Amino acid sequence: MIDEKIKSLKIILPKAPSPVGSYVAYKVINNLVFISGQLPIDLDGKIQTGKIGDNLSLDEGKTAAYKCCLNIIAQLKEACKGDLNKVKNCIKITGFVNSTDKFDKQPQIINEASNLLTRIFDDRGKHTRAAVSVNSLPLNAAVEIDALFEIK
Repeated sequence: MIDEKIKSLKIILPKAPSPVGSYVAYKVINNLVFISGQLPIDLDGKIQTGKIGDNLSLDEGKTAAYKCCLNIIAQLKEACKGDLNKVKNCIKITGFVNSTDKFDKQPQIINEASNLLTRIFDDRGKHTRAAVSVNSLPLNAAVEIDALFEIK
């Protein structure tokens, strides 16, 4: 059912990215899936880099958040052994936006991820969240988002 919804939305999920450090991409504990921070890596494996408010626009930041969320869903699918119908709830996401001191539209950027989760999972995709500015991110990524889900 969720796979059909993803197809109907014309969304192509990437291959779940491998960690870029000494950690695991996700951890399942009982019925919770903790997903490590996902970077804006596209289908070709390229990371969207830069600082919003400096060399990246608001719209480019939104695109980066969308890519992060696609990678979150790809990791979630791995954690669910390919069956996204096991997802009961998205509990929380935390969005980190690589932005200048004067940039204050981090919530608008992270909305792209929030909106994608609710488009795919409907009410099960609604979540709590934080959207914060940071001075830098690993590999100069524009955005990083982590997530917590409840599964069946």
